[in-house]
Amino acid sequence: MPYRIIQVNPIATTKSRTSVLVIYTGGTFGMVYEPQAGQLVPFDFERVLDRLPELNRLNFAISLLTMNEIIDSSNMKPAVWVELAQIIQDNYTTYDSFVILHGTDTMSFTASALSFMLEGLAKPVILTGAQLPIGVARSDARENFITALEIAAATEADRPIVPEVCVYFNSLLLRGNRSTKRESVQFNAFTSENYPNLANAGVSIDYNRPFISLYQPNQTLKIHTVLDPNVTILKLFPGITQAVVESIVNIPSLRGIVLETFGAGNAPTDTWFLNALKGAVDRGVLIFNVSQCEGGRVTQGQYQTSKHLLQIGVVSGADITTEAAITKLMVLLGREPRAGEEERLRLQTLLAQPISGEMSA
Repeated sequence: MPYRIIQVNPIATTKSRTSVLVIYTGGTFGMVYEPQAGQLVPFDFERVLDRLPELNRLNFAISLLTMNEIIDSSNMKPAVWVELAQIIQDNYTTYDSFVILHGTDTMSFTASALSFMLEGLAKPVILTGAQLPIGVARSDARENFITALEIAAATEADRPIVPEVCVYFNSLLLRGNRSTKRESVQFNAFTSENYPNLANAGVSIDYNRPFISLYQPNQTLKIHTVLDPNVTILKLFPGITQAVVESIVNIPSLRGIVLETFGAGNAPTDTWFLNALKGAVDRGVLIFNVSQCEGGRVTQGQYQTSKHLLQIGVVSGADITTEAAITKLMVLLGREPRAGEEERLRLQTLLAQPISGEMSA
């Protein structure tokens, strides 16, 4: 079904030099209270000016695309990421930037996935949402949306200031694949423990320019639309049993595991545990070592308890987030459908190095 795109601030369109396409996916942002139903229900987002008349005062063109199926972000799937990537590609030459309205629960997963799927991106893609629905008096939706639009439209010398996938929330602009949701009851929902904020929005928007991706206008956008879902997350805890570990690493068709380890990448040294991981590696399963600590960094071999992981072929994830690690696995495995030794070595190399600013070198 084709998408309908409408202009939401017609006053600005005639003299505007910048255009933003807003893609509405659903989530808390677009809920209003329905007295007859006695509950929050999705509202017709095409009437966004009724809720946000401030949009008429912005001096750039804003268009709105509502996805055919509006979903709660808990129902987010790789197929929706593919749909988003295709929408951006299809409209890439028409619009200067993109804002995606998204539920908060899986926003960091979507931002991470898109950062890997949109190869050669040279335009802003800003994800934002709200902790309280737009129909609630104290909603944070207005500020988040309007500032995300301003950041998406911001240029300097006719170049976008932030030509990458980002999350904007509660006055902070974060690199998308460095973000993590940390709060469900406060407005400061997202953090980026291992990478500086890209901007802080107060009276003015102050950009942290040394940490923003460089604008590369000669790149051609290429999207990766094949993602391999045969991955999982294995979070370690004291007392984890052999039966649990083996049931996970021996899942049929499994191709990748994000191993959430302790501290700097440490794990048990029990023989059964190491044998289970080695058996998976020998079968071609990629194991990606990620620290459970929000501000952690994996340094395999620093301690004896991580030296064994290095020896059996587990790949260090350095300071990558779990959200970025699992989506990076999906995208890379989708690019390498074969599972031979040459492909495995190539994938291990790509996993261990940053490909979209998601981890430190």
